[in-house]
Amino acid sequence: MLDDLAPDEDVQLSKHLLSRIHGCEARLVAEEASPEPFTVTVPIARGTIAHKAVELGIHWPGEPLPLALVDEAMASLARTDHWLTDFLNTCSEADRAELRSAAGDRVAKFFECFPRLEPKWRPVTESTQIVDLVGGRVRLRGKVDLTLGVARGSTAGKVVIDLKTGAPNAAHRDDLRFYALLDTIRVGIPPRLVASFYLDLGESRTEAVTEGLLDATVARTVDAARRLAALRTGAVEPVFRPSYACRWCIARPTCAVGQAWLADEAEATGDLADQSDPT
Repeated sequence: MLDDLAPDEDVQLSKHLLSRIHGCEARLVAEEASPEPFTVTVPIARGTIAHKAVELGIHWPGEPLPLALVDEAMASLARTDHWLTDFLNTCSEADRAELRSAAGDRVAKFFECFPRLEPKWRPVTESTQIVDLVGGRVRLRGKVDLTLGVARGSTAGKVVIDLKTGAPNAAHRDDLRFYALLDTIRVGIPPRLVASFYLDLGESRTEAVTEGLLDATVARTVDAARRLAALRTGAVEPVFRPSYACRWCIARPTCAVGQAWLADEAEATGDLADQSDPT
């Protein structure tokens, strides 16, 4: 893999980048080459605001009121050097109200479903995990929504929780497995359990962390690092993996593979609905 990197080039992998590499590589290459600036919208911002509000609420000394927490989260991020700062300081009152409503819904659902977290459970929110490999040339990075518990000696005890909206997705399981791998490398003891908690459904999907799970995650991560390095140097051609994500892909206007797949799906299902980006 390092043969495909320039001497001063490193590879950084997150759960989002892993998902994109194992998805459509052609879309990843097109997005990285696009000169179009990243545009923040309310649907993009609401998850970050909700997560910040939940983080504040877990450690709040009084009763955690969802909208008050959302207001505090928006004010806090507006004062810092964050990717949302400009949006929060310049968005319209209508966008601000929509963002407050959408984030407030998610925060309210969290506190409806979760009991007050006791200090003895060792709750940790928005915990950054960093693992450097190959002399620092490869960095694995994650940020976990919530962890409970801690390892006792060599006995696993931590539970890693990711908060999700919408319907369950196989990619969510891969995200949690990546977090489990980072925690295992970082502290030497794997988590006991990983869980996706779906706020809209009010339920969790859990998975025990096993040696087989970690082995599979290592293989997935190594493969992604190799493919990313090779794609960025042009050593390999990107693989097309069409899916419903083609509907809002930046390369869709010129991608024959994606257009053909969408046309076939529309014919098969009779789905002629708007195919614009849902965000």
